Amino acid sequence: MTTTQSWRDHLHLRKYTTDDIAFMQTLYASIREPELAMTNFNTQERHEFISQQFMAQYIHYTKHYCTDKFFIVEIAGQPVGRIFVDHWDNEIRIVDIALMPEHRGQGLGTHLFQQVMDDGKRLSLPVSVHVERNNPARFLYERLGFKLKTERDDVYLLMEWRPNTL
Repeated sequence: MTTTQSWRDHLHLRKYTTDDIAFMQTLYASIREPELAMTNFNTQERHEFISQQFMAQYIHYTKHYCTDKFFIVEIAGQPVGRIFVDHWDNEIRIVDIALMPEHRGQGLGTHLFQQVMDDGKRLSLPVSVHVERNNPARFLYERLGFKLKTERDDVYLLMEWRPNTL
């Protein structure tokens, strides 16, 4: 397990550019692969599905959110994930966070969340994030103090963390 200080020493966040689209699509595919493994799609169909779904998500994010804090996560100059955050008047929304499989479970996601939560403390704003009901990341969010805000039985659940100052 890597410490917070170690992540600070090795981690770099940089604003995404359109040059990052190929990496982001690969990252997106790594997240969707377990789900697609349960389908009868052939390789070409999987690729087409991932491309279509990724572009739909990308267009949605760039149309509906401020992209000023849409970052590529790098370690030693290599992209390993993304964290997209949007600041609103009444909350900070983690629009998306994803790490390549080989960088999951090492404390990096916790570190990234803690950075956003530190912003929430400093600005006295809650931090929110959507998560799919069965996504294992939900356990991480709960461990970090996020509580369910969604009251309906939706596929995507809204979770919220509130600083003690609220």
